[in-house]
Amino acid sequence: MEKKKTNVIAIVTMFFLFAMIAFVTNLAAPVGNIWKQSYSWAGMWGNMMNFLAYLFMGIPAGKMLQTKGYKKTALVALALGAIGIFVQWLSSKVGADVAVFKVGGDVVALNFIIYLLGAFICGFCVCMLNTVVNPMLTILGGGGNKGNQLVQAGGSLNSLAGTLTPLFVGALIGTVSNDTKMADVVPLLYIALAVFVVSFLIILFVDIPEPALGAKKESYSHSPWNFRHTVLGVAAIFCYVGVEVGIPGTLNFYISDPTAKGAGLLMNGAAVGGALAAMYWLLMLVGRLSSTAISGKVSPKTQLVTTTSIAMLFLLLAIILPKTTQISMPGFDIHKGFMMVQVPISALFLVLCGLCTSVMWGCIFSLAVNGLGKYTEQASGIFMMMVVGGGVIPLVQDALSKSVGYINSYWLLFVLVGYMLFYALIGSKNVNKDIPVD
Repeated sequence: MEKKKTNVIAIVTMFFLFAMIAFVTNLAAPVGNIWKQSYSWAGMWGNMMNFLAYLFMGIPAGKMLQTKGYKKTALVALALGAIGIFVQWLSSKVGADVAVFKVGGDVVALNFIIYLLGAFICGFCVCMLNTVVNPMLTILGGGGNKGNQLVQAGGSLNSLAGTLTPLFVGALIGTVSNDTKMADVVPLLYIALAVFVVSFLIILFVDIPEPALGAKKESYSHSPWNFRHTVLGVAAIFCYVGVEVGIPGTLNFYISDPTAKGAGLLMNGAAVGGALAAMYWLLMLVGRLSSTAISGKVSPKTQLVTTTSIAMLFLLLAIILPKTTQISMPGFDIHKGFMMVQVPISALFLVLCGLCTSVMWGCIFSLAVNGLGKYTEQASGIFMMMVVGGGVIPLVQDALSKSVGYINSYWLLFVLVGYMLFYALIGSKNVNKDIPVD
């Protein structure tokens, strides 16, 4: 009975960590609205630093899991998360009047450097938590259907947190102006810090099974890089994460920008942008639940072909339809609550893309590791590194939007989704079946 009670506490804690992964990840893009007021090029740099950590920590996190175990890896991740959030909070208190260097005509202050450092540290945390929470929930559930059920439940909380984060940030910011500062979102940082600290204490005193410790390490004659469909799948994952993050991130910037370059909303632009980004993440939750219901009968290839084709159609409509064509969509204000706001119809089609992107990761991963056998775990570490695409591609899109505009920058994502369609149709075929994988 005591062990069962301990497991329940650990499971609930893992659910909170699942939510924290989405919270920390989705915090960077909407907070970019704040830094854009000081530096026009800075909108996606926090997001970039967050995802850049995956490039350095993807494989080491997996190795740490094998050598140190789930509990120690989770504790280190939680400690890093608390430190990262604290450093971001610090950027709201110090350094605003300390010039460090110049970028173009902008004098970059120390507080922005502090914020980027905090985002980078949080990236290490999220990467390590991603490595821990899925297998840990499987173990706590006893494997099999129960373990998978816990993972799916955690994934639903992840999507829910991803939905609420841009909504809360937008509500706290309200209308973006030159007076908008990091201090406006400090309440969310306090909540995040508290969750990290409490989760650390719970994991510290809870017994976690450690099946990976003491496992004998094997050496192989090949690697995942010897499989063409895996290599192309690695590129597809890089593209996917960039598309997944870039669509709502740039949409948020577009709606929040009160100038003629943006959507032109003079009041509560950030609140409306945050609400629309939240709708995108909510539709991702709907898409994941729908995919769970049909995945037993519909193959990953069919799902990926269908979703990438529809996503390309939505992106094309969002790009070519004129800004003057408007539609009423829900926004959110911290004082007035939900309200209907007129926005360009492009916003609707970009939000609908969430239904499509929701299933792409799982489909690409399944196709890319199909037939890998004993090389599957190595491939998982490589895929974790490629999550860096969620930082690189939105940063490129943000730079592109400076010259061609927010909406035209979606041509980049249109091409990347096109590559994922190519992968589903042609690139996912395993042409290296002669390599032994048993």
